[in-house]
Amino acid sequence: MAIVINGSGTVTGLAVGGLPDGTVDEGTLATDSVTAAKIPDTVEAGFKSGRKNMIINGAMQIDQRATSKTGVTSSGYHTLDRWKLDNSGLGTFTMSRSADAPSGFYSSLKMDCTTAYGSAGADDFNAIHQDLESYDGVSLGYGTSDAKSLTVSFWVKCSQTGTLQFNLLHYASSTRQISATYTINTANTWEKKTITFAGDTSQASDNDNSKGLIFEWFLASGTGRTSGGSPQTSWGAYTLNKRNAGSTISIGDSTSDTWQITGVQAEIGSTATDFEHRSYGEELELCKRYYQQFGHASVEQPVGAGTFNDANQILGFFPYHKEMRAIPTISVSSTGYLRAYAGYSGSKISTGGQPIDGITATSARINTDFASSTAGEGAFLQIVAGQNIYLDAEL
Repeated sequence: MAIVINGSGTVTGLAVGGLPDGTVDEGTLATDSVTAAKIPDTVEAGFKSGRKNMIINGAMQIDQRATSKTGVTSSGYHTLDRWKLDNSGLGTFTMSRSADAPSGFYSSLKMDCTTAYGSAGADDFNAIHQDLESYDGVSLGYGTSDAKSLTVSFWVKCSQTGTLQFNLLHYASSTRQISATYTINTANTWEKKTITFAGDTSQASDNDNSKGLIFEWFLASGTGRTSGGSPQTSWGAYTLNKRNAGSTISIGDSTSDTWQITGVQAEIGSTATDFEHRSYGEELELCKRYYQQFGHASVEQPVGAGTFNDANQILGFFPYHKEMRAIPTISVSSTGYLRAYAGYSGSKISTGGQPIDGITATSARINTDFASSTAGEGAFLQIVAGQNIYLDAEL
């Protein structure tokens, strides 16, 4: 084979495939000659570094409130941190952190129906979701022509076979929606699912601590959320009657129903990569931006110090573990939640009054009534064993 280099700077006489493997090395390529467009997604996915998972507690490790709760019929954060149940009358469940999980994971969120619902009202629904604040969605570039794709992957195990719907909701100046379905192929078997959504080019995300994205797994609903005919598979305005239009099964209409999930990851791009495992301590710190709980079941926990403002009222400083997303709602387990160790008056347990006030995102003031003491006397404050202070800044 003859290779001719002519005066125009072109090479002739080289057949396709004429270069053996390995002849184009690093020194042969000009700087920046290989662009991102030339790199396949499957290869580019291996280049990702740093934090990639937008989901918090996706491996279902953290459960500050409780490991398990029975008789669950209402909406709220009952067990695992950052995972909320929305339930308006469709069954009674035990909601728990289960040790049953696929290889590489140690926990899952489990919904176990203990009392089935009879017939669903039009407005009834049951869904599991995680809400992200707007700060965490800004990197997606929504509202621009360069809005990025988002890939959601998770492991799921269900007692029924069939199809269930997953929704991504985008909150900003309005609420927008895109949906997809996933199929349970084999009952009571862990299966990995992957869903990719195009970027929302029509609405920019807020850049603040308000609600931004909702990742929502529907379990059941009435006709008010199924009558839209089919899921909304491209970005558009929020449409209630399409929110569960793609499901063919319902979780909660039989006491044999179970549904479990773990290994939840949401990442930029169109390819699902290996799950990003974070340490327990790091995951706990992320969760404490939204919820903190003080107190111990069997020992008293120091919480701050204060001074008797008068003979029956103590004012004290209450610092949190870390700054929270917003000013939290604070509650206590009972009026006798606090013990004051005073220099002259001895040990006293709180008797009522406004427990906590002066609340900010980082600290608050203890303002609690006690039995007769001495005005101006200092005191060391501890939460009584078995009592708690709850701080909630969830979205």
